Amino acid sequence: MTEDREQIATDFHQAVNMTAGELESWLDTRDSKAVGDKSGRSESIGHESGRRIVGILRKGEDGLSDEDYAHMREVTGYVRRHLAQRPSGDVHDTPWRYSLMNWGHDPLK
Repeated sequence: MTEDREQIATDFHQAVNMTAGELESWLDTRDSKAVGDKSGRSESIGHESGRRIVGILRKGEDGLSDEDYAHMREVTGYVRRHLAQRPSGDVHDTPWRYSLMNWGHDPLK
């Protein structure tokens, strides 16, 4: 990895503000499953990412693989890009918020 793993982990933990338990509970909801790009698949990309994030959060840094760090970097980039597209008004019950939550970030926290 060209980027320092410590920096990737720091950025990831700043972007992901939900615990593994919170994210896992969220992923079981109808709202979570209703948002995101499915591209002809049964599960959206964000929902699949959320499941991977739960695994990463539960592993601890000693158990992380290069693939985990690559996904952590992807998550950080997605959260940053998506936050920059915040819609105006109340975002509590919006697909924008739900998509971010699938990626482990609740903008209302």
